[in-house]
Amino acid sequence: MDLSVSFYLIAASAVLITGISKSGFGGGLGVMSVPLMSLYIAPQLAVAILMPVLLAMDLIIVWQYRLHWNRAIVGMLLPGAAVGLALGALSFQWMSADVIRCAVGLLAIFFVAQFVWVQYRERTPKHSGKKTVFALGALSGFASFVAHAGGPPVKGVLLRQGMEKSVFVGTNTMFFFAMNATKTVAYGAMGHFTRDSMNVSLILAPMLLVGIALGTVLHRFIEQSVFTRFVYGFLFLAGIKLLWDSVDTIWV
Repeated sequence: MDLSVSFYLIAASAVLITGISKSGFGGGLGVMSVPLMSLYIAPQLAVAILMPVLLAMDLIIVWQYRLHWNRAIVGMLLPGAAVGLALGALSFQWMSADVIRCAVGLLAIFFVAQFVWVQYRERTPKHSGKKTVFALGALSGFASFVAHAGGPPVKGVLLRQGMEKSVFVGTNTMFFFAMNATKTVAYGAMGHFTRDSMNVSLILAPMLLVGIALGTVLHRFIEQSVFTRFVYGFLFLAGIKLLWDSVDTIWV
């Protein structure tokens, strides 16, 4: 597989930021990975390359937070997530690369808009109803399957629970470990893992260790709000670029 130096720089940065986000700030910024990588390769290939890296990352963080997570909340989210994963699998099979690229671009813009909207909402924790939890779990499952971008919908549920910080990170990690393990089996059954994709995954793997280590350290010195705004700015630009390229191909 002949990939440019620019691709590897972007992909390595995406993995690094995801590791920092998941280990130091409770996750959520991994939504930028597939949109950025899709500027260079097909989204299907991007998710296949990232899947082993994300699963390895989850295994490390699950061990760190194995005693700090809310089983009840994870149990409430998983049924909806299963439906979303199934819908994502069906869409992933028949949608063209440009259609998925457009969908990923829309998701990226949606997540940025959601982030901006939350800044102006009341911050008092409010518990979500069962239907809301199911719907957000399904949206998370779908976005996670097609773009590894299931974080923001779930954050909407977890933030309303008023969890202690370590429990928040642990619950988020356990939920996505369950989803990523399921996705790994599904991607394998669908034939998305190839020797080339696994080789690229191995090249990027060291960055996840660096990201996890940096996340632990940076958490002590950098405010999450500053870091989050910076990365979401890049996510917005990536989403606009994906929409521009995909719409130009699909409709022209």
